[in-house]
Amino acid sequence: MAINTVLIVDDSPTEQHVLTEMLGKLGYTTTVANSGQEAVDKAKAEKPDLILMDIVMPGLNGFQATRAITKDPDTSNIPVILCSSKGQETDKAWGLRQGAKDYIVKPITEKELMAKIKAL
Repeated sequence: MAINTVLIVDDSPTEQHVLTEMLGKLGYTTTVANSGQEAVDKAKAEKPDLILMDIVMPGLNGFQATRAITKDPDTSNIPVILCSSKGQETDKAWGLRQGAKDYIVKPITEKELMAKIKAL
């Protein structure tokens, strides 16, 4: 599957900027959502090729948003990679049970992110 457009979901403007810059210089088009609910809405409206999802956000958290996206027939084909400072094995296991394809612990490196995207 060709990945061209990436939806970055994070409530931190710093994280949004870092990922937008990193992916932009690698040739990806990015769009941003500031919350889980905005991510669900944008996934339906924009149909990105990949979603990078933070977990800890106000309102709908990343686990809930991932579950909503991966269970909806309109968006279930969009891979979600969870990106979080929560590095416990239980967090990773729970994230994958919500439908995420992979999990990256912050801080995210370009090398790790590219390996995860290529593995999809």
